[in-house]
Amino acid sequence: MKLTKHFKDFFKHESASGIILIVITILTLLTVNFILKDTFLGFWKTEWIGKPLDFWINDVLMTFFFLLIGLEIEREIYIGELSNFKQALLPIFAAVGGMLVPAMIYISFNHSGSINGFGIPMATDIAFSLTLLAILSSRIPSTVKIFLTALAIIDDLGAIIIIAIFYTKSFSFLYLSVAIALFLLMVLFNRKKIHNLLFYFIPGIVMWLCVYKSGIHPTIAGVLLAFVIPFGSGDEKSPSYKLQLKLHTPIAYFVLPVFAIANTGILLSTNDLPFLLSMNSLGIIIGLVVGKPLGIFIFSWLGVKTKVCNLFENLEWKHILGAGFIAGIGFTMSMFIAMLAYEEPDFIKNSKLAIIIASFTSAIIGFLFIRFTNKEKIILEIENEKNE
Repeated sequence: MKLTKHFKDFFKHESASGIILIVITILTLLTVNFILKDTFLGFWKTEWIGKPLDFWINDVLMTFFFLLIGLEIEREIYIGELSNFKQALLPIFAAVGGMLVPAMIYISFNHSGSINGFGIPMATDIAFSLTLLAILSSRIPSTVKIFLTALAIIDDLGAIIIIAIFYTKSFSFLYLSVAIALFLLMVLFNRKKIHNLLFYFIPGIVMWLCVYKSGIHPTIAGVLLAFVIPFGSGDEKSPSYKLQLKLHTPIAYFVLPVFAIANTGILLSTNDLPFLLSMNSLGIIIGLVVGKPLGIFIFSWLGVKTKVCNLFENLEWKHILGAGFIAGIGFTMSMFIAMLAYEEPDFIKNSKLAIIIASFTSAIIGFLFIRFTNKEKIILEIENEKNE
């Protein structure tokens, strides 16, 4: 299966972003625990234009991340790996299993208490997972990259839907109605083939404000905006392509690193151990480390065995299981959902700590599994990619 130029560019940006996130997470944890401590944590609560700094990061800056995710989903559906329905069914089946099984594991651990965090172990971090695949790229066929990328994109779409439905704390029908009206106005602009992005950005800003006022998390506005940006043929002249190209660098090298700095500053103490053994933490850790690969493998197997979908070229069951372990790296999206699921600082803190532990555990298991089950390097495919 041939890799498109756009896929290679996307893979390159996401891989680089993942490396930055890993370094930042380690440095932030060290800084908080050995140097700045409470000063660092308090900094993100300082007000700027009437709102705490972490609001501008988690609610405003992350809208641009969701805008990029929406543009990537749109491209995959129109001309990418999800454009062929039969081909798309395998990662769709895998993604559904990779969301349902971790959620069920979390609920089974927390059925007697709060199950608000059921969405936390359902997510996959594209940047981290593709970074690991980039390191292992000489030992796996390109179809593994395509499979995991498509799976993670569908996973993100599922997370967006879950955020919109289950993590809305209050609701205003009036503001939501105005947001929908603005969305339909931009759909009309799209139908009229208006390519000037100002016709989308100005109503888009107002739509963001209305979504925020409606009680739904405002980052959803970024996804809605993505789907009205004119796609056309998807070539280099397409407004969607141009915007996606411009967003890749600031998202990869600024937005996600700033999000990581603001949200991985966890002050550790000996009192954290009991919380790590709590039903909430165990549900997150086991959901990501065990539930993800289990759900992805079982649902992929069911899809193939019932002949609803087919395995990709050169994709073996060991590759699917290895990709499943790597998909257990939740990180960015999992942390984002954790902050929506809980209001208590201790719950948020310990959920984040569980996510970090689970993500690094999944990364290590995934790396070792692929490394030792794929001992021979794939020289021929690498040479072919270089010559293209």
